[in-house]
Formats: sequence, structure tokens, C-alpha cells
Amino acid sequence: MAKKLWGGRFKKEIDKDFFEFQKSIHYDYKLATYDIFHSMIHISALVYTKVLTVEEANKLELELLAILKQIKEGKFKYNPASEDIHTEIQNRLEAKFKNTALKLHSFRSRNDQVVFDEKYYCVHQGLEIGKLISQVFVSLGALSAEFKDNFFIGYTHTRRAQVIKFSNYILSFNRMLERDLNRLENFCKNIEIFIGSGALAGSFIKGEHYDKAIKEFIRKFSGDFPCKISLTKNSLDNVSNRDFIIEFLSILCILQMHLSRMAEDFILFSSREFNYLDLPEEFCTGSSYMPHKKNPDFLELVRGYTGKIYGNLFSILTTMKGLPLTYNRDMQLDKEPLFSSIEIIKKELGILADFIPGIKLNEDVIEKVLEDESLYATELAEYLVGKGVPFRKAHEIIGRLVRFAEDKNLKLKDMVDDILKDFSPHLSKKEISKIFSPAFAVKTKRSLDL
Repeated sequence: MAKKLWGGRFKKEIDKDFFEFQKSIHYDYKLATYDIFHSMIHISALVYTKVLTVEEANKLELELLAILKQIKEGKFKYNPASEDIHTEIQNRLEAKFKNTALKLHSFRSRNDQVVFDEKYYCVHQGLEIGKLISQVFVSLGALSAEFKDNFFIGYTHTRRAQVIKFSNYILSFNRMLERDLNRLENFCKNIEIFIGSGALAGSFIKGEHYDKAIKEFIRKFSGDFPCKISLTKNSLDNVSNRDFIIEFLSILCILQMHLSRMAEDFILFSSREFNYLDLPEEFCTGSSYMPHKKNPDFLELVRGYTGKIYGNLFSILTTMKGLPLTYNRDMQLDKEPLFSSIEIIKKELGILADFIPGIKLNEDVIEKVLEDESLYATELAEYLVGKGVPFRKAHEIIGRLVRFAEDKNLKLKDMVDDILKDFSPHLSKKEISKIFSPAFAVKTKRSLDL
């Protein structure tokens, strides 16, 4: 069993099963980079406090940089017997610089380290997710441009409603993702990372020493430093705070909801019953029993993972709802839901950026549906408004006309003027033929994404 950061007051060895149950190294190793950053700042502060000499600090920093290099190169391997990532890094330093490394944990606690690490992690992951969203933007924009002249069918209540441009339809998803990106950017910009909370009551290290250490760290790692960092304002709140994880997962839940809605639309419109879209087959699977099947499995999994993403948020909300101040071990369980949601979202966005360009329109099918005269009923009512008929009256007139055509099994385009005049003197076969056109219907509407 690896050396622990605690244990002096205990006479008995920790129960092996309990140790395995309570350790977190198998998932919190993801925080290694950020834990090193915390140590870098703390080392400088210890120099100013005269706990470490400059020579000792340089030795520890060089070893931490060597570990950081391993992480960036994908060569970092943790000891499964370590309790957590904080212990893992401390033990590595102690193996090389015994007495010097023992000084490193002076005036700090894992309670302070972990909230620092998690905040830093969330910001970096938020920026990564933002880049992936931007790639999906590009794919949606390319699909929109490829079919920029194509018309499509807009729905409300899953019933045919009005004619729209396919580009307008596709770019509506870009608008959703744009809001998600703005939320992520605001989160990353506004989050504050604190240091110096100790276990809960603050640190023995003077604030001015931490301030100098922070400035020094920022100078060294400006490229890895996307957010604010400062001396803790309230140490009790800081070590017990997981609001930032809840906020971050809330943003990811909204993003996932948008991805799920997009997936559902593409599933629906690619089904045989609609057949408007043809999906790229390299992202579909077949059936082990039915040879004809082309199943939209990627989209279904996106839709299915929404429950997992939502559940991760509620898991942490439930964990935090009744915890007394300050840190409690329950809070260790915040990491797996956080890591899980981030990993799922990143994989989905990465695949989606490649998936979208492969979507094709079944133009013949869509053109046939665009012959449905009910799609132009609203435009016909608006035409009467232009002739001075109050909208409520125009709405009633066209409603009765559509019902008459249904009852008589007639097409409005085929009705003679004498019948049309019975409903309104402004109606004529010539005007209806003009209005019942996808191009006319779209032209009369205003949308910036057209």
C-alpha cells in the first residue's frame, strides 16, 4: 500500500477493503496537471515564508515540470495503490527529495487542492468543448450552404405547418449551439480560482506571499492560464463550494438537450415515414436479424445519453443538498459525474462534426410534400389581410375554404373563381396559383438566416 498523507494518530492499519472503497486515484488522476499548478504556486509561497530555500524550491519545481511533461506526452502512469492524485504526486516528490518534499505540504490541505484542481479542470474543459462546438458550427454551415436553395417543411405539434428554407432549418441548430457557447465562455471568463484556504480556516502563509506566488506562476504559465486566480476570500466557503461544478454541468445539460433535439429531428426526418434526409451510413448500423435495416445508432445514443448527462447533474445536486460546512468526504463523489459528462459531450461533438456533412436531402420526396396546399394556408390568409380584410376574418375565411376543399376532395388550385368568390371577393384561381409556391411563401417572410 502506498504511503498516505495522514495516519499519525492511528494505531491500526486501514482496512484493505475500505481503502479500496474510499480511494479515488483511478479517476482523479485526470486532475494531475492542475494539482501540479497548485503545488507550483504553493512552493513559491513557501519560499517567501522561508519554509523552503530557493534551491529546494527549484528541485521540486523541476521534478513537477518533469511529471507535467509526462502528462502532456501521454506517458503519465499513476500507482494504483495511491489514495488520490495529491498523494501520488507527493509520493513521487518524496521518492526523489525525501526531506525537502516533506516540507511541501506545509500550511495546505487536500481540501484546498481539490477545489483548485476542479475549477481549473472545468475551465480547461469548457474551452475544449467550446472548440468542438465551433467545429459543429462549421459543419452545420457547410450543410446549409450545400442546400442553400432548397425548400423544406416546417412543423409545429409534429404537423406540417409552413414552408421554410432548409438552410434556415439547419442554422436554427447553430443558434442553439451559439447560446451554449456563450454560456461556456461566460463560465470560463467569470470563474475565480482561489488558493490559501488550508483545511478550512485559511493558511498560515501571508496573503502578500501568496499574491507574489500567484503573479510568478502566471508569468511562467500564461499559456496554460485562462482564468482569474487569487487568495481565498472566505476559506470556509471555498473548500465547501461545488457551485461551479453544478453550474458547469447545468450548461452541459442544456447543450446536451440541444444535441438530443437535433438527433431526434434527424432520426425522424430520415425515417421511411418522412424520408426527407439520408444519413451517412458510416455512422449507422444494421440489424443482426433484419438484413434491410439501416439504424441511426449514433443519433439514438446521443438522445439516450441525455439521461446520463441529466443524471450526473442531479447526482451532485443531491450530494450537496444537505451537507454541513465545510468539506465532507461525500464531495469526493463529485468527480465521476463531472468527468463522465465532459467525456460524453466531447465525444458526441467530435463525431457530430464529421456526421453532419454526410447528410443528404431526398429532394424528390420533399418536392412532393411541398405540393401539400395546407402549407400555404397562412400565406393565403395574409394575402387577404393585404386586401384590407381583418386577420381574424381572413383566418376564418381560409379555414372554411380549406375545410370545404377537404370535404369535397378538391384542390384549391383547381377551384373555379365562382366557388372561390363565395368565400371572398378577393380570391381567384390566378392569385392562389401565385401564392401556392414555396418560393413565394419563403419570400414573404423575414429571417436573418435565410
